Amino acid sequence: MAKGFNKVVLMGNLARDPEVRYTAGKQAVANFPLAVNRTWKDKNGELQESVDFIPVVVWGSTAENCERYLKKGSPAFVEGRLQVRSYEAKDGSGKRYVTEVVAAEVIFLGSKKQDAPSDSFEDEGFGDSIRKDRRFSGGSSDDDFPMDISSVQGEEDADIPF
Repeated sequence: MAKGFNKVVLMGNLARDPEVRYTAGKQAVANFPLAVNRTWKDKNGELQESVDFIPVVVWGSTAENCERYLKKGSPAFVEGRLQVRSYEAKDGSGKRYVTEVVAAEVIFLGSKKQDAPSDSFEDEGFGDSIRKDRRFSGGSSDDDFPMDISSVQGEEDADIPF
């Protein structure tokens, strides 16, 4: 039997504030939908746009940090795995299925909340599981993601190296 591979990488904005609950064993679990935009051209060549709302589940201290630093509209990068689980409906109408992304890593993008308790996310010692990513904000914590590239100088038809 071949070894399986299950990896999901998403970048979008939180559609709702993270909701944190605690298990009986006192482990934190956060849930939030991540809004991911997509665009395409239809058969008439017109640009179409839609938004997918992907449910994300985050466990442990990462969940608590998501609640602490993220809010509705915050840009985030999520890496994890796709999970399908089932449960019996409370009204006895049968089995229900839920598909969600279980996050292994959440990277905060864009500006830090004004009321965050410290000067930088790195100072909190989150390690590799959560970090403030400055690659997309030009190195300044005052910039918002996504970066506005309209001010970039150069030829319009220049080759992009990626």
